[in-house]
Amino acid sequence: MTDPTTPTPQAPGDLQPDDLAPARRDALDALVRVLREAGLEWTQVSPTSLMVELPGEKKLQTPARFDVGTHALAVHAFVCRRPDENFEGVYRWMLERNMKMFAFAFALDGVGDVYLDAKLPLEATTPETVDRLLGAVLEYADGSFNTLLELGFATSIRKEWEWRISRGESVRNLEAFRGPLGLDRLGTPSGESS
Repeated sequence: MTDPTTPTPQAPGDLQPDDLAPARRDALDALVRVLREAGLEWTQVSPTSLMVELPGEKKLQTPARFDVGTHALAVHAFVCRRPDENFEGVYRWMLERNMKMFAFAFALDGVGDVYLDAKLPLEATTPETVDRLLGAVLEYADGSFNTLLELGFATSIRKEWEWRISRGESVRNLEAFRGPLGLDRLGTPSGESS
């Protein structure tokens, strides 16, 4: 038996209630078309909201919610949890970065988790714009991920590195932080010299 509260992937034609205004319907059509052409799966969370897991390299997946509102398309993409430390440095970096980004800005939720947020008028929601938004989410979430971790989680990363080295565990997924955080001073994997 399926849990009725659990969203399920939908076929493109199943998404729209008949009573949507034309601008909302067009925006939803553009969104679904681009997701389908990109080969991305989505989950319908309401008649006008979709959740998508966008693949990345540094950040393996970025969950993004697309809400087709009455007047605007809103995009909310999770980047990382609330920083453990160096809040001022993290927030300063995000605010400086906000000045350079297309459509998106870094934002915080009520507990301090970091998101990328964008809002565009429905009239601007064409397949080309949706494609550009998807690309921007991937670029900004993936491109900022390691920097945000270095700034806001350095102590945790160092502790994890030391713990893994002490037990002979792999540090492969921490290699990106080796130079920036000076992890070699804390020890190197077996068979390596510092």
